Amino acid sequence: MNKNTRWTVLFASMAILLCAGSLYSFSVFAKPLSVSKGWSMPDVMLAFTINAAIAPIPTILGGFITDKGKANISIILGGILFAVGFILTGFATTKGMLYFSYGVLSGVGQAFAYSGIISNALRFFPDKRGLAAGLITGAMGGASVIAAPIAHSLIANYGVHNAFIYLGSVYLVIIIIALFFIKVAPANYQPEGWIQPVAEIKQEAANKDWKQMLMSLSFYFIISMFAIGAFSGLMVASNASVISQTMFGLTASVAATFVSIYALSNTFGRVVWGVVSDKIGHEKTLIAIYSVIAISLLTLVNIRTTVGLTVGLVLLGLCFGGIMGVFAPLVMKTFGPINQGVNYGIVFIGFSTAAFFAPKYAAGIAAKNNGDFTEAFYVAISIVLVGLVISIIYSIFTKRRIK
Repeated sequence: MNKNTRWTVLFASMAILLCAGSLYSFSVFAKPLSVSKGWSMPDVMLAFTINAAIAPIPTILGGFITDKGKANISIILGGILFAVGFILTGFATTKGMLYFSYGVLSGVGQAFAYSGIISNALRFFPDKRGLAAGLITGAMGGASVIAAPIAHSLIANYGVHNAFIYLGSVYLVIIIIALFFIKVAPANYQPEGWIQPVAEIKQEAANKDWKQMLMSLSFYFIISMFAIGAFSGLMVASNASVISQTMFGLTASVAATFVSIYALSNTFGRVVWGVVSDKIGHEKTLIAIYSVIAISLLTLVNIRTTVGLTVGLVLLGLCFGGIMGVFAPLVMKTFGPINQGVNYGIVFIGFSTAAFFAPKYAAGIAAKNNGDFTEAFYVAISIVLVGLVISIIYSIFTKRRIK
């Protein structure tokens, strides 16, 4: 295999996730949809909740397909479903249609594509797993940097429904082109000139399937930390535009800029924390991430200025990105690479659980408090402090297990 093949696959994969990741810019669409159709914000946000909450099923199925050496099938199916669902959302006239097109079709599509891409990429980069996971998940998170301002402009000029149709059509073209460059990583792939460390060989020799993983205490630590770490990030990702407008008094256009700032931080955080985890270990990285999340949420609550919003969103975005970038390689390190697709799909239930509760909970709290998310932020702070304690305990547990 040509030594440049894995990088071509990586960049093509990133292009697909730059499209699929636009699901996380839903906060830009939410308020215009609410106004256009007369639906309440919690009802509109349910679409975002659905597409994230059902993700474990296609993620696990996509992982199963990928583990069988058919990552390309999972990626093709996912990419096409995502784009078609996004386009059909533009034709939604009822909440049921919105939930099916955006919530189910696009949600299932994104999960299939992400599942195939992340496992395939980690297999192509056994020497740079943190970097590969960071770049792949960074593309997913970075989608909103591009999508949010474009979507805002399209909504302002052509209406929210046409914005879905136009963007979805562009995504479909990009995805189809990128699919021509997707290749499946060969079994036990090793890049030219790289020799796997003996410690890693011994660790990966003890590959666990999903049943063995569920019997491991490490699994319950990891899935809990994933859910807790994702909670605050998802809560703000889905409501960033609304938070900027109702709590900080910004206009819709300026709020869209802050959605992009959050997304850019999210993207940068996935790469940075992924590389950091390769250097200092996943356990220490998670302890640092939870600590910074708590600081970012306290900043959003107590400093009600543009500076406070900027600092809070940047720090939280960096950490949400870190959560998304760290767990895929952590699962592979802990349970081995052979069953990574299915194992990570099951662990991803932690993320989806947070996705089910966080956005709708935050929107509901804000609706009861005239757009103020303070109560939701304090709940998130309490949750992340629990996560900090769990991550410290897990770090101690891991050290003792290795000894």
